[in-house]
This record gives sequence, C-alpha cells and structure tokens, in this order.
Amino acid sequence: MGKWFNISTSTALQIFLSTLIIYIVVIFLTRIFGKRSFSKMSSFDFAMTVAVGSLIATTILSSNVSILEGAFGLFLVYTLQLLAAFFRRFKYVTNAIDNTPLLLMNGSSILYDNLKKARVTEGDLRAKLREANVLDLSQVHAVVFETTGDISVLHSDEDSVHLDPWLLKDVNRE
Repeated sequence: MGKWFNISTSTALQIFLSTLIIYIVVIFLTRIFGKRSFSKMSSFDFAMTVAVGSLIATTILSSNVSILEGAFGLFLVYTLQLLAAFFRRFKYVTNAIDNTPLLLMNGSSILYDNLKKARVTEGDLRAKLREANVLDLSQVHAVVFETTGDISVLHSDEDSVHLDPWLLKDVNRE
C-alpha cells in the first residue's frame, strides 16, 4: 500500500515531459484536423474522443510506449476521423457509422415506442422539457433524441410559429 504514494524524481520528470509533449501534439493535431475532432456529433466522434484520451493516458503513464509511438497513434486516430468525415458524404457510410436522430414527441404527442427504442424514460423527457422552459405541452413542436444522445426540444409559446420541416429532415419518426 505504501507504493501507492511513492514517486521518484525521475518518474515525475518523465511524466511531466511526456504530458507536456503529448499536450502540444494534441493541440497541434487539433489545429490541423479541426475542432470536429472533439465534437460529439456522432458515435464515431465519441469513439474518437475516447481513443485520444486513452492514447494520451497510455503515452504519459506507460514506460512501454514512447512519446513518438503515442504521437503516431494520435496522428492515425485523427486521420481516421478526417477520413470518416470525408466519407460521410455517402449515405451508406453515414448509415454505417452514425446513429439516426429519433423523434420522441410529435407536437404534444409522446411517442412511447420511440421512448423505449431510445431507452429514455418519461421522467427524462419531463426533465428535458423543464430544462427547455416548456410550461405547457401545447408549446412543443417536436422533441428529438439526437445522434449524440442529447435531447433537443423544439418549442414556442407563440401559436403563429410553425416548425420548418427541414429541421426534421433526417429524423426517424418510427
């Protein structure tokens, strides 16, 4: 148990230098490949973020992985992200790697089958409606379970405002 609280000066220096260098590499790669690298627009983006975090931790804390190996691994993950973003232009690739947004409410009607598919409880839905400051279900135009796992509430307290169909273009209504 005493080992848990011990660190040598050389180990601390190695961790410090590894952290500093890998941090600079991540900033450099993010500037080159773009902010999308850390977005959470799809499950693939989420996987990218987890992979980068794992590579950073392994490079910093493992003496078996050199900084150059860690930097190369990061470069490959960023490259895969860029390739995935490029190939998302093709519908079959998008369908293979991205989730589809799912409609949870159509107007004031709750779509219970879709709640089950998304594994969202009525309590979760109510919380999101409250978070969006919905005071009456008649204000709701649509509630969408996004590809990221976020829930978007489209609402208005003005009767004259209508939902533009373009906003729900790729949303699964099943």
